[in-house]
Amino acid sequence: MPPSDKQISQILPTPWIFRRPVRISLYALLGAFVLWMLAWGIVPRLLDPTGEQHILDKNVMVGMTREQVMKAWPSPIQMNISYTDKGIRREEWVYEDWIDASTIKHRYLYFEEGKLLGGWH
Repeated sequence: MPPSDKQISQILPTPWIFRRPVRISLYALLGAFVLWMLAWGIVPRLLDPTGEQHILDKNVMVGMTREQVMKAWPSPIQMNISYTDKGIRREEWVYEDWIDASTIKHRYLYFEEGKLLGGWH
C-alpha cells in the first residue's frame, strides 16, 4: 500500500523557501524594492519640479526642456535630429569631454518633442 500525502509530508520536511515566515519576508522585501524604485523616479521631481536646483548644480534630469538643459550644460558638439513615422521629432545631443590629449569621454542626451527622455554618460 503506497503512503498517503499526510505520511509523505511527515517524512519530507517543507523546504525553507516555502515556509510562511520566509515567504512573507520575501514578499515584504519585493514590495519595498518596488516602492523604492517608484520613489526613486518620482521623488526628485517632487522636490525640484522646475529643475532650478539641478541647473544650479550643473546636472540634468529627465523631463527638462531643451532650454533648461542648455542652461545646465554647454552646447553639444553634435546634434542628430530624426523624425519617426508619426512625425515625432527626436534629437540626440553628443558632448565630448577631453580628459587628456588622447582620452575623450562622450555623453549623450536624448530628446523627444523638446523634452529630455534620458541620457548616457
